[in-house]
Amino acid sequence: MKPETLAIHASDVVKSNTGDVIMPISLSTTFYRGEDGAYPGGHMYSRVSNPNRSALEKVLSNLEKGKDTAAFSSGNVAGMTIFQALKPGTHIIAPDDMYWGFKKQLTTVFAQTLSFDFIDLTDLVLLKSKINENTKLIWVETPSNPLLKVCDIEEISKIAKQRQIRLAVDNTFASPILQNPILYGADIVMHSTTKYIGGHSDVLGGALTTAEIDEFWGDIKNIQQTGGAVPSPFDCFLLLRSIKTLAYRIKGHCENARLLAAYLQQHPKIEQVFYPGLTHHPQHHIAKKQMKDFGGMLSILVKGGSEQARKVVNAVYLFAQATSLGGVESLIEHRASVEGPDTKTPQNLIRISVGLEHIDDLIDDLDQALAKI
Repeated sequence: MKPETLAIHASDVVKSNTGDVIMPISLSTTFYRGEDGAYPGGHMYSRVSNPNRSALEKVLSNLEKGKDTAAFSSGNVAGMTIFQALKPGTHIIAPDDMYWGFKKQLTTVFAQTLSFDFIDLTDLVLLKSKINENTKLIWVETPSNPLLKVCDIEEISKIAKQRQIRLAVDNTFASPILQNPILYGADIVMHSTTKYIGGHSDVLGGALTTAEIDEFWGDIKNIQQTGGAVPSPFDCFLLLRSIKTLAYRIKGHCENARLLAAYLQQHPKIEQVFYPGLTHHPQHHIAKKQMKDFGGMLSILVKGGSEQARKVVNAVYLFAQATSLGGVESLIEHRASVEGPDTKTPQNLIRISVGLEHIDDLIDDLDQALAKI
């Protein structure tokens, strides 16, 4: 089945006694045990599994072309679970513009147990030079947040497999509709399901999908089920509802982002536009190879500095000045302010999550905001 069909029907794993077309919410925390000690419904306790979570994990596995999925209560917990599953002393190679939440995890929570290098993963020569005997994980984020760098998943996978290193890809910006890292050699795919998969800025979640069910995946499932940082049945219900429209929402996000990027590219007050769909983007050819379209995220450098960028985000009326991305509403933020004093993000950078409003209205809003600097 095609992604549009999978998104709607892959979760049809429960046949309700009352004939519900849409899967009902199962709020029970515990489930009947048979006389033989088995659980006829396949579930024992909701921290371990739940009908709604099982359905969510099934549809995500199908969309990402993986063997299994583990759903979590947030994207940060999903990423943290991979780091927790690594043996102490493991060396990780991660992007220099890694999502700040994961970078903070490594530099604080795991600073005493893991080692890491943050490098430009678009430079494959540099990547090879940083690998040592303790390197067991390469973490890729593509497109990256907030600089929209695009890493060549297939080429990095070849390097990783030659050295028996696990490759994890944060696929949040692309969504499984635009990019399937497992098809290019990734071992694990991570999503903040809060973003495009949720799509309505009303549910928190995360997920990991594996290419193979192996010992490491067993460790991840153990952390999920024993640690218990899992989404509620209602969260899973909301995500399943949203996934049904994911493919069509993504088409709208991509169209609007492409038009907005083209407009901003020629604006006299914009220094640079970061969007993989622009032909001048340094990894445009890689994006064309591994993505079906170029996504709904872009960043811009405003001419001037922090003051000018802040004026723009404070002058919009349609864009919501808020953190996060992937919702139907357009969001805008001065990213360095969010990431704090240690950020490497340029002070004149504005990150934009392009929503599903009419493109003319979005352009008019940015035009009047830029006119004020």
